[in-house]
Amino acid sequence: MRHPSAEPVAPDHVVRPRRSWRDPRTRALASQAAVVAAVCAIVVMVAMQTAANLRARDIASGFDYLGRAAGFEIAQGGLSYSSRDTYARALEAGLVNTLRVAAIGIAVASALGLLVGIARLSPIWIVSATSNVYVEVLRNTPLLLQLLFWYSLSQALPRPHDALNPLPGVFLSGRGLFLPRLVWHGGWLQFGRVALERPELAGFGFRGGTSISPEFAALLVGLSTYTSAFIGEIVRGGILAVDRGQTEAAAALGLSRLRILRLVVLPQALPVIVPPTTSQFLNLAKNSSLAVAIGYPDVISITNTTLNQTGQAIEAIAIAMVLYLAISLAISFPMNLWGGAVARAGGRERGGC
Repeated sequence: MRHPSAEPVAPDHVVRPRRSWRDPRTRALASQAAVVAAVCAIVVMVAMQTAANLRARDIASGFDYLGRAAGFEIAQGGLSYSSRDTYARALEAGLVNTLRVAAIGIAVASALGLLVGIARLSPIWIVSATSNVYVEVLRNTPLLLQLLFWYSLSQALPRPHDALNPLPGVFLSGRGLFLPRLVWHGGWLQFGRVALERPELAGFGFRGGTSISPEFAALLVGLSTYTSAFIGEIVRGGILAVDRGQTEAAAALGLSRLRILRLVVLPQALPVIVPPTTSQFLNLAKNSSLAVAIGYPDVISITNTTLNQTGQAIEAIAIAMVLYLAISLAISFPMNLWGGAVARAGGRERGGC
């Protein structure tokens, strides 16, 4: 046991070396601080000049307009809305419409992209050639042009009185796709029954059931097919990145092609597939802003109407930017977590081998 007197005594004052300008870290910190200060100064100057210009032109500023009645109608979507509702409610309806088409589009594009990517590697010539044409045509034509094509195609459908009736209770016309829906008769605490409500022709349209508007259908088909072409190439690249010996070893064990793909190839390809696929999901969500070209009431469409009526373009555009940023973060955060988990799992498997 050491004697207490042998314990080292800490000095009263610790002398730290002074930072010298010749130190690279000192210069790096100083340059970063200067850049941050310059950016802050520019932001403040722009804000002050913008406020002065608004006052000079007697243009109102602030977000008080969100509480006023909007006074314009929005086509029926995922949220109930009327012209007597506020601008905030209108923006909320546009956000719900954007989230709805983005969520369904991501699911459809993922399924189509997986099928297209696998078909590109098919040994059957007609399957691989068809998928190759699909990818090349969709990737090399503008998305806006594709949206206009699908919307024009929907407008070429017959009128409600001459609507196509491919299945009982299903009608397809220029007004949209009308489908039966399940309706519950009875309260929550009562015994009721489920009935199938079919759409019926009434006046110039259909009544009852549920419907999909031409604008929503054109946007969904355009976004899904366009994004699936890119996801298909990502899936194909991920499959080709898996060592061929893995496939040959699985085939030697007697596994079928489908089981080899599901149990051996795709799990090892996921670390390559997930990161670029996340970028495509983000692109799909942001590309939904092109819905304004075909009249679908999304965030951008509501923002354009709002700024035209109120004149408060800065506030309206700022809100739209924040909403799209929130949507992108909501998509990228779970995808990044999943991608990290997949990468760690792949690293443990390689380490175990």
